[in-house]
Order: sequence, then structure tokens, then C-alpha cells
Amino acid sequence: MLIAILSDSHDHIPNLYRAVEAANRERAEVLIHCGDLISPFMLPRLHAFNGVVHLIYGNNAGDQHMISSRCATMFENITHHGLQGELELDGLTICFIHYPQTARALALTGEYDIVCCGHNHIPAVERYDQCLLLNPGDLLGKDEKPGFMVLNTADKSVRRIIVGELLEF
Repeated sequence: MLIAILSDSHDHIPNLYRAVEAANRERAEVLIHCGDLISPFMLPRLHAFNGVVHLIYGNNAGDQHMISSRCATMFENITHHGLQGELELDGLTICFIHYPQTARALALTGEYDIVCCGHNHIPAVERYDQCLLLNPGDLLGKDEKPGFMVLNTADKSVRRIIVGELLEF
């Protein structure tokens, strides 16, 4: 199974659109957004993903009420988990939280196979015993090229995909 891992889109509509389109082209089945989506108007862009979406808040939570209520009522493929999410997918236990320091502590518990985070906008892959800690970097493109990661659950391999400058038609 392929899982797209995104974070820190910060209301950048074009880059979120490009990332969702790229994740669809990659044939990812699940998309995890590790926080700082910010505004409810970003939800239709996530809804365009061809699979299921899992979303948490970051430190820039935006309109929390509208985001969580719209996920529950308007966008059937988006599940909002609040501040932290946990999933079991393809035999792997996955946790996602916004903050890298908390993510590292969760990775060290040995309870998870994969822990995903965001916040610092720095892409990183770290290994703690059997746990992979993944930070996809940001979609905003603040300091690095905007991008996201794709995790293959079969072998726990990870690729970072840079989001292009031009829309593809």
C-alpha cells in the first residue's frame, strides 16, 4: 500500500492541489496530513484525493469548529482526528502528530511502526529501532522546495516528491 504524507500546507491552495494530484498519480490509497492545513476552504482540495484522508490540527489550527464539522458532514473521505491520529494500515501501526519532538518521543516508545510529523518544515527520515519517523517537510515552500513523502508499506521505503511549479494538465 502507498501512503502519501503531507504537512504544513498553510493555505497554499496551488501546492496542496499539486500534491493531491501527484498523490493520485502515484496511486496512493491513503493520505495523511500532519497539520497546519489552516482554513476550511482547503478541505475541497483534500477531498479531491482518490482515497481516504486523515487530518490533524497543527499549531496554526485555523477555524477548528468548521474544519472538524465539515469533515464530519461534507467530505466523506476525510477523517479529522484532532491533535493526534493513530491508524493500523497494512499491518503497520501508524501515529501522526504535528510536533517533531513529541513524534520522536512516540517513536521511541516502541508502540508504533511509523510516526509522522511536521511543524519545522524540514524533510527528514529517522529510524528508531523498528520505527520510522517521517517528516515530509512543508507544502508551503518556505525554506525548502515544497513536497511530500510517499511511504510503501510493503518494505517501509520512502520517497519525497517535490511539488512542481506548473500545473499539469
